[in-house]
Amino acid sequence: MSAKHHILSVLEKNKGKNVSGAKLAQELSISRNAVWKSIKALQKEGYSITAVTNKGYCLSEDNDILSSQSITPYLADNLKELKLEVHKSVTSTNTLLKELAGQGETEGKVLIAEEQTGGRGRLGRYFYSPAKTGIYMSILLRPKLTVEDSLSITTLAAAAVAEAVEKVTGCEAKIKWVNDIYCHGKKVCGILTEASVDFEGGGLEYCIVGIGINVSRPTGDFPDELKDIASAILEKNIYSSELRSRLVAEILNNFWKYYAVFSKKTFLEEYRKRSFLIGKEINIISGEKSQSGTALDIDDNARLIVKLSDGEIKTLSSGEISIRPV
Repeated sequence: MSAKHHILSVLEKNKGKNVSGAKLAQELSISRNAVWKSIKALQKEGYSITAVTNKGYCLSEDNDILSSQSITPYLADNLKELKLEVHKSVTSTNTLLKELAGQGETEGKVLIAEEQTGGRGRLGRYFYSPAKTGIYMSILLRPKLTVEDSLSITTLAAAAVAEAVEKVTGCEAKIKWVNDIYCHGKKVCGILTEASVDFEGGGLEYCIVGIGINVSRPTGDFPDELKDIASAILEKNIYSSELRSRLVAEILNNFWKYYAVFSKKTFLEEYRKRSFLIGKEINIISGEKSQSGTALDIDDNARLIVKLSDGEIKTLSSGEISIRPV
């Protein structure tokens, strides 16, 4: 760990309190001037740190910048060594992590960004990812699973996110099959799972789980094309400075809890009870075609069971669903 990151870790643990520069220098075996240079570098990155003569340095309690140092304290003990990498701005966390996976990066790498300039959703759609109001993260997996199991990975992630949102924010979170989280009746999170297939082995070479969350409303609100369908977990941009860090950590805690016992599919119970499709009249959209039916259930392979308007029972492993207006 670099001197700068060590200092940030200490300041995060003592947020709102003064930390002696002399003590930091002694801990790191560096000069007071080197400590000061690290503080100036952190301030340049946007951290609100004050320096008071004879008292030391203090990280403001209002500081709201995601970092591995702000997230790690909230991780479960068995996840403290997760490889977290946090960026201020990237094109797409999924795109960057796929590049790292292709270079041999191991399972467990988590890439997080404050902003995405080229965020992607399902079907190649653009995912609006403004700075400072959301969480954009991707998780690298190298599971010994079949291609069909990638649907269950998305389901697992949705359950992990919904559970975390309710615990950390108190907002009721519902799931629209297969990959969207809703609060206040509108979408607040999308999940995009992308996989590379091992054609010789017939399984997955690696799997990238991308999660994009609107925590608070962006400055100037959402673009016109999203206003009717998108929202944020918190309607007002007033929340504790550690909320986003806590939410990231809780999502990872839940995700790895379920992933460790993936074959038992314990996440399905959480997923089913939060689904707002079951029992609803829906439209099943495939290209330019649309069929109407009723969502009956979600099976043990995370597929949606529907009864079409002609009475046929159909099981869906992919597709786009919309709820029919009453």
